[in-house]
Amino acid sequence: MRKILNSLLLAAFIAVILLISRWVGQQAYSWMPVQGTAEAKQVDEIFSFLASIGTFVFLGLTGIIVYSMITCRAPKGDWSHGHPARGSAKVEMLWIVIPTILVLWISFKNLSIYQQLNIQGLPPVVMHMHMVDPADAATVSNDGKPVGEVIDVFAKQWVWSFRYPGNVTSTELHLPVNQPVSLALHAQDVLHGFYVPEFRLKQDMLPGRTITLTLTPERVGKYRLHDSQFSGTYFAVMEANVYVESRQAYSQWLAQAATLEPTIASNQAVTEHTQPTQKILNSGWQTVQPAEPSVVNYSS
Repeated sequence: MRKILNSLLLAAFIAVILLISRWVGQQAYSWMPVQGTAEAKQVDEIFSFLASIGTFVFLGLTGIIVYSMITCRAPKGDWSHGHPARGSAKVEMLWIVIPTILVLWISFKNLSIYQQLNIQGLPPVVMHMHMVDPADAATVSNDGKPVGEVIDVFAKQWVWSFRYPGNVTSTELHLPVNQPVSLALHAQDVLHGFYVPEFRLKQDMLPGRTITLTLTPERVGKYRLHDSQFSGTYFAVMEANVYVESRQAYSQWLAQAATLEPTIASNQAVTEHTQPTQKILNSGWQTVQPAEPSVVNYSS
């Protein structure tokens, strides 16, 4: 009878922590910034699953520890050791098989998401591996080349600039909503990183190599582009506005920008570098001079 009661209590405990773990996994979606792209949904799904697994493991181990503290306390003055739990094939199989299955599942899911992100210019993790349909099948043509808008993204110390079809340039990134866009990433001096938190995509930009990143914006709004790689003294000011807008608004902005004469854009890094600094102690360390300001049609 006692054995049956213990089994029922164990089953009830597992059921409760499963429910709590699922609830935490659902709450994990709200911990992230809003989903700005189709690819963000894929990333958030694996994050939610990992949050659920972590909660289940934490509550399970905590529950076992608390149960042991309550039911397995030795009497006062008893310094003898308990029976060593060794040689149990069931326990050993349990802690080998379950973690192995979880690690393989997580690896499979991560690889699946990576294959869907459609990043060109980098060696693929697995050649010709298509486990599931891409997040947006319209992002690649039959010959493997990106379709839709192709926008060049240039990064240099310490400013972003963008070149659109028709050779229109800007210091703002404008994207049409619900349409695949290919971003050709170019680092013009050192290693940089393209990162918009709401897009869930963070891609290193390597000098001398063009990396094409395809994404599908799904939420109209204003976002902020950051440099995810430390690139020097003024890297904290290396940010740019990202606007996701309707196709009509995007076309209107592009047509308007095309009519403007190219001018020198403002550059916060250059401004700070040229201002006289007031320091109590002068280290004498030389700071890399920021690159020349970009000449663009449209400046933010």
